[in-house]
Amino acid sequence: MNQAQMMKLRKMQKQMMEAQEKLEQSIFTGTAGGGVVTAKVKGTHEVVEVIIDPEAAKDDIEMVQDMIVLAINDANKKVEAESQKLLGGFGGGMGLF
Repeated sequence: MNQAQMMKLRKMQKQMMEAQEKLEQSIFTGTAGGGVVTAKVKGTHEVVEVIIDPEAAKDDIEMVQDMIVLAINDANKKVEAESQKLLGGFGGGMGLF
């Protein structure tokens, strides 16, 4: 590997690390039941908050439990989409990824 390729690789690694850090610090919001349940998930897939409409919770707890799962899954899909957007371009690089 020559000097120019090494510099290009280092630059790409730095950009990839910055994109990964941005993703990890981002918060993604998923919802279910028309906003009955809202889940907030970090870019690391860590659930940081679940908000439940108290009026809906008293009617059918099993439905609300299902909506919690759906809201978290919705937020995680957004994490994956953003991950592909931010990090997907690094796969082509120099044949290393």
